[in-house]
Amino acid sequence: MRLADARRDQYRRLAKDQGFRARSAYKLLQLNNSYHILRKGSKVVDLGCAPGGWLQVATKEVGGAGRVAGIDLKEVEPVAGATIMQGSIEDPDIAGKMVEVLGGKADVVLSDIAPNVSGVWDIDHARQISLTESALALAQKVLREGGSAVFKVFEGDMLNDFRAELKKSFGKVLLSKPTASRQASSELYVVCSDFKPQQISS
Repeated sequence: MRLADARRDQYRRLAKDQGFRARSAYKLLQLNNSYHILRKGSKVVDLGCAPGGWLQVATKEVGGAGRVAGIDLKEVEPVAGATIMQGSIEDPDIAGKMVEVLGGKADVVLSDIAPNVSGVWDIDHARQISLTESALALAQKVLREGGSAVFKVFEGDMLNDFRAELKKSFGKVLLSKPTASRQASSELYVVCSDFKPQQISS
């Protein structure tokens, strides 16, 4: 068995043993250990939240004083401590609903969104960046000043332009690859902090 396969199996087993719905939970746990994105009492939005692994991590990290809201096109089984909506992040009404559920603007926006992969790399990369641009547009509406965000991206020729776009809205933009990500995959996460809403163009 290759090392990458062994690692994937390790996280799958861990998820089963520790009650997480998906091995992707460890990606968020590792990112949070490195960057301290989630804090007790935080208001958190999870975009593309199925099957709920990131919601499980977020609700645990923010505790009873925090609030967590998730949205996905698919139906997601309830997660204790989270409000889950079924719908599109491109719905023009969703930002208002998110802020209402949280009782104010979010401290953190999480996006682990990915398209259904076709296997044609240029198409998949373009689709993923397009989805993440939609996630950024929603984050700009729901994040408080100084807030943080995590966006999944695929490596490719559109990534630099997207990072430049992020730098218009965030004071700090860092690329990270948690060890729970398959090392052979082109998946990366952009960790953004110090949101500056005044720089959003109309």
